[in-house]
Amino acid sequence: MGARPLPRRSDGFGEIEPTPPELVNRALPTKDLLPPPAGDRYASTIGAVPADVLARSTWQAACPVKATDLRYLTMSFWGFDGRAHTGEMLVNAKSAAGITQVFGQLFATRFPLEEMRVTSPAELTAPPTGDGNSTSAFVCRPARGQTSWSAHAYGLAVDVNPFCNPYTQGDLVLPELASAYVDRSNRRPGMVLAGDATVRAFAAIGWSWGGSWSSPKDRMHFTGNGH
Repeated sequence: MGARPLPRRSDGFGEIEPTPPELVNRALPTKDLLPPPAGDRYASTIGAVPADVLARSTWQAACPVKATDLRYLTMSFWGFDGRAHTGEMLVNAKSAAGITQVFGQLFATRFPLEEMRVTSPAELTAPPTGDGNSTSAFVCRPARGQTSWSAHAYGLAVDVNPFCNPYTQGDLVLPELASAYVDRSNRRPGMVLAGDATVRAFAAIGWSWGGSWSSPKDRMHFTGNGH
């Protein structure tokens, strides 16, 4: 994964290409970054962001949120491999408890995630490969196609299984190889669908879903500030 850069479109995104056959029903195993939870039970932690984690994140002084206003979470999740794993996430301090609640509910329903990790600066400048599927929150970047800050830059948005829940606007599909998942009638594990347990879990903490927008359709995106 991530090995083949795509040619760039005039808008800077990669060329949209058909989904490779091996990713049409995506169910790749999770690569563990942290020790798995004991006894397959949901576990979570909330703490200040460790210096080494902040250093490998996209945070910088120019970001619209202070580092002290972010929290470092660890949370259990089920992988597509049917095993329990531990992921990590940076979120705004005021949403930290709610987010651990949401992912506790997803764990209880065995909703699968491929990976959950902190986004690195290199990922923001790397050539597009169109195959990413990391569930993440804080990313210090502008909103897609805009100059204003994204809700992610405040730690107030979470993208869930981006490949399984692509962003679409006109002919643009992100990730660029995820076109097979635009057809929401073909239900597969890891997809977020209107009214499902994932949407309800985020709604319970006051967050809205980008999949309910008319344009763009941001099926991966949950936000605490409406953007």
